[in-house]
Amino acid sequence: MSNLNKKTLSHLDWLESEAIHILREVAGQCSNPVLLFSGGKDSLCILRLAEKAFRPGRFPFPLMHIDTGHNYQEVVNFRDQRAAELGERLIVRSVEDSMKRGTVVLKSEDESRNKHQSVTLLEAIEEFGFDCCIGGARRDEEKARAKERIMSFRDEFGQWDPKNQRPELWNLYNARSHKGENIRAFPISNWTEMDVWQYIEREQLQLPSIYFAHQRNVVMRNGSIFPVNVPLTTGEVINQPKAGEEVITMQVRFRTVGDITCTAPVISDADDVSKIVLETATTTITERGATRLDDQTSDASMEQRKKEGYF
Repeated sequence: MSNLNKKTLSHLDWLESEAIHILREVAGQCSNPVLLFSGGKDSLCILRLAEKAFRPGRFPFPLMHIDTGHNYQEVVNFRDQRAAELGERLIVRSVEDSMKRGTVVLKSEDESRNKHQSVTLLEAIEEFGFDCCIGGARRDEEKARAKERIMSFRDEFGQWDPKNQRPELWNLYNARSHKGENIRAFPISNWTEMDVWQYIEREQLQLPSIYFAHQRNVVMRNGSIFPVNVPLTTGEVINQPKAGEEVITMQVRFRTVGDITCTAPVISDADDVSKIVLETATTTITERGATRLDDQTSDASMEQRKKEGYF
């Protein structure tokens, strides 16, 4: 064959091919999987990968979001819009419902609900009998993420043991589980934040507006930019400034989206994807290190949450 007829695959082509293979392995091995979809950039990439893996048919799994009740309006609205455009079933389960049942009890009214998503997720898994949850976690996000396999086994209590994982030699994945056990599958585990943004640029994916530079009221708290006076979809306003804090308006964007009470923005003038790609290439701070306040409580905070059933 002439070299002129050979197609050179880019690194994004290789990553895409691997992720599609993983999604199809989940569909082939698991009887009742679900795709965790928050409206964030990583899960939006997985939606595009699922389209390439299964269209023109329907996805062989529903979408599900574990909502803390403290999510940004822009992201929640975009989540609903994207699911409707795809014509796929979206299941939403709320930490607030777990609080009403008494299965989640906050230590204080202003405590972050982020870690309590584990409880609501495990309740939803039991409610629907899901045997696999597909998530958008990446190994470059955090040290505990780097320990996890692409097919991550969780026991009958929903717990993850980093010392009890299955080998994944030669890209062979084992998603088998007994009743009550669960697999967490991570198709973009080998992607980096840069890969995600380059893929978004290549695929021309739409995103919630808070990923792009915009003006926002913030305060400086413990060395981080903290968004204040943030409205919820219910009309409630949370993240009130504390006494003595000066509220200022800054041009910022979010590198990651999550619970409002623990997700910090970064200073930025990147108002389109190409600028974000350039900005990501020059940053020296990891995505979660810069923006996820709940991961800064201790070096093992994420690992402990994952052992308790977190994504």
